[in-house]
Amino acid sequence: MGESVLREKLKLLPDSPGVYIMLDKDGAVIYVGKARVLKNRVRQYFHSTDKPAKVQAMVAQIADFSYVVTPSEVDALSLENTYIKKYKPKYNILLKDDKTYPYIKLHTKEEFPRISITRRVKKDGRYFGPFMQGISCKDIVDVCAKVYNIRTCGVAVTGKEKKPCLNYHLHRCLAPCAHLVTREEYAARVEKAIGFLSGDYEEAERILREKMEKFAEEEQFELALDYRNKINMLAGLKLRRITAMPRDVDADIWAISSNGLYACISLLVTRKGVMQGSRNFPLEEGAGENGESFTSFLTQYYTAHELPHELIVDGELDDALFLAYAREKRGKKVELVRPKAGIRRELAGMAAKNAKEYLEKSVSAIAHKNDMTRSACERLQTLLGLARYPRRMECYDISDISGVDKVGSMVVFTDGEADKYEYRRFRIKTVEGANDFASLQEVLTRRLKKLGTDEEEKFPKPDLIVIDGGKGQLSSVKQVFDDMGVENIDLIALAKQEEEVFTLQRDEAVRLDRRDYALKTLQRIRDEAHRFAITYFRNLHSKRSLSSVLEEIDGVGKRKREALMRRFGTLDRIVGASEAELATAEGVGPELAKRIKRYLDTL
Repeated sequence: MGESVLREKLKLLPDSPGVYIMLDKDGAVIYVGKARVLKNRVRQYFHSTDKPAKVQAMVAQIADFSYVVTPSEVDALSLENTYIKKYKPKYNILLKDDKTYPYIKLHTKEEFPRISITRRVKKDGRYFGPFMQGISCKDIVDVCAKVYNIRTCGVAVTGKEKKPCLNYHLHRCLAPCAHLVTREEYAARVEKAIGFLSGDYEEAERILREKMEKFAEEEQFELALDYRNKINMLAGLKLRRITAMPRDVDADIWAISSNGLYACISLLVTRKGVMQGSRNFPLEEGAGENGESFTSFLTQYYTAHELPHELIVDGELDDALFLAYAREKRGKKVELVRPKAGIRRELAGMAAKNAKEYLEKSVSAIAHKNDMTRSACERLQTLLGLARYPRRMECYDISDISGVDKVGSMVVFTDGEADKYEYRRFRIKTVEGANDFASLQEVLTRRLKKLGTDEEEKFPKPDLIVIDGGKGQLSSVKQVFDDMGVENIDLIALAKQEEEVFTLQRDEAVRLDRRDYALKTLQRIRDEAHRFAITYFRNLHSKRSLSSVLEEIDGVGKRKREALMRRFGTLDRIVGASEAELATAEGVGPELAKRIKRYLDTL
């Protein structure tokens, strides 16, 4: 799109809140942002001269833009989060490590509440956590069972009396399912367990110590040791207690540190006055302003994590917008604190120090990661003469032994990083025997058929397809491209022996320097495709009996199977036989024996 057309589109921008989407010359989404006033925010990119380096790099690649008008800025923030997850834009801050943490759940809607461990927080019980580094949920649940006899099983407590299980006899449950405890007595135990889970460890520690001493006197030393370990665990939890922090406060403490090019966001988590742990998120600074980037990051984070009652923040943030988002979209009233003194200021300072120190230590690692990912992709485009930046790369591999249990794998790298949620597996359906070319054609045909259909939402169009193999594999997939009329997807093959790259644009193979990160990226995606295919093949393989597998080895029919059984007597002896021994069976011979042995060695 020309500059004149862009200028005309800028004139048509509305005075409304919404989300804007920046596109490059290939139509790929490179940035998503939200705006209180679309007209003012989007025009800033093209008219303002004072821009950070990241913004300048992004603007230089903008070929077009689109936008979506929303009822409010809060809706724009929510939609921005959705689009970032969907498109993974190059210049947005992405929360790639969205690992969740365990919680202890008290099933309060049940007549006799039980406790369990979960990573999903819903509005169907009472939750304690999250539990991070050095805190074992399993140990805490074990204390609840041993000290307060709260049940941990999912057996329904009904009017029909059941026989008490082993937990009752081990004094880990009051057996409400066997009607051996009243509702009132059980409820009293639950209240004490709630106090323990909320940070009151003294009573539990006293009871554990009494039981430890009792077992020691009875010379049941293994049980005494177990109780001592639980006491030590509680002592560790007590050391995490922040004495000046109110017991009823759940708070996340956030800080951001940036050097203008890279950034680090640090998180401390406190629950009921106890420090649960910390996280550091190294990231490349996005193309927005600092406050805009931080707000976007927190929105992504709290899509997958529970919002606490209080956020303590050290860093530039759009406070009003985020609080409105938390209230309207997450259904939670949150207090955002920027402390000037006291324990909260100390915690904010601790988070800020963590972020700064982690950034200083991580700059070289982040830079190296960039060399291995985005920069490597840019070099691939240049060195191989690709038509477009290979943002989404898909690599395919076939795995089988003697034509049995043929499987294909598809792995996906986005901006040079493995995107494991996008991996797919294929079980070959139409190919007889060992024919990797035909198997590749089947897999690629099944995959490319999804383009232009409703399924393209789950299987986006790749920029580059990488085939594990040489000219033959490349030609077989090129035939699929031609037959299906596939365009605007680059295609290459990587031959393992000499690490040569075959393309459709050149007759000769391209040899990249073995130290070049561009080649290392191709090797990583090729090796990952092979690993993924082998894993799937072995999973299928392990489910089959030896006799059924022998039936499908190419060249081993009924007579040869009978000859093998006559020669060796049992299947175990067939597996343990050498190639020379297998060849002595009637009708087998050296060549087939080699194929059988190679296959049996995978079992």
